[in-house]
Amino acid sequence: MSRTDRSTRALHQALPSSLRDGVDEFAGHLARVDNRSTHTVRAYVADVVSLLDHAGRMGCTEPRDLDISVLRSWLAKLRTLGAARASLARRAASARTFSTWAHRNGLLETDVGAPLASPRAHRELPAVLRADQATELVLAPGDDPSPASFRDRVVLELLYATGIRVSELCGLDLGDVDAARRVVRVLGKGGKERTVPYGLPAQRALDDWLRLGRSTFAVPASGAALLLGVRGGRLQPTVVRRIVGGYARAANLPRTSPHGLRHSAATHLLEGGADLRAVQELLGHATLSSTQIYTHVSVERLRAAYRQAHPRA
Repeated sequence: MSRTDRSTRALHQALPSSLRDGVDEFAGHLARVDNRSTHTVRAYVADVVSLLDHAGRMGCTEPRDLDISVLRSWLAKLRTLGAARASLARRAASARTFSTWAHRNGLLETDVGAPLASPRAHRELPAVLRADQATELVLAPGDDPSPASFRDRVVLELLYATGIRVSELCGLDLGDVDAARRVVRVLGKGGKERTVPYGLPAQRALDDWLRLGRSTFAVPASGAALLLGVRGGRLQPTVVRRIVGGYARAANLPRTSPHGLRHSAATHLLEGGADLRAVQELLGHATLSSTQIYTHVSVERLRAAYRQAHPRA
């Protein structure tokens, strides 16, 4: 258990019983009804526990005691403690989500968090590889015939070919691959399913893995998992991050990650003329605004090339 988790648990246990019950019901709703991931539920709960701990110190003993002044006071305290804008924006969003849920379930007379403003999080442009660098990375395992290399090639090829998230990659089952149409069925955030195409190089890597690699790692407990670790369990995101980072270092490429390959795939699609909404669907973004950041990446790269090459730049 991490230090943050221990701190959250201690604060949770110290809450008045009515507030503690409220956050427990909220956590159950996020997991069972909203189908949020374990990581997302943990983040929301940590934020709400922090809020309710602050509320308790201000004299609140049950959810209906919350009001907008308590929420604003909590954010102000976090700001004085040095919380970044992105962190404050996330925590404000958590507070609004909890307030809306509590109002709908009769724990609050009004949705007190609705008017809560939050600082606009500064969105840095994601780092991306050039197309030639991305190609060099996915080819980095070379012709090594070991089962681990077959698997690593699939990992790199699929991440770049599809732009899927690392959690989505690790969650793929054998039945999610349609080799005839060269598409994978992906279960994304919120349990939303989408179909994502991939190219011939990824199909060749898949064929090699399924024919020559997977059976070496497979054990009875492997089930239908497409990608396996050396002990036969489903491949974990931490291992995928080591695979991507390790091959990037070995090839003397810029430091990158599975998410960096996702950024690169999206940017290269747009630079190649793909429609923004098509890229949104491929990436599984809920809103177009999440995808639009890649247009800014492309523009910045164009500006950099212009400044370097144009005589009157």
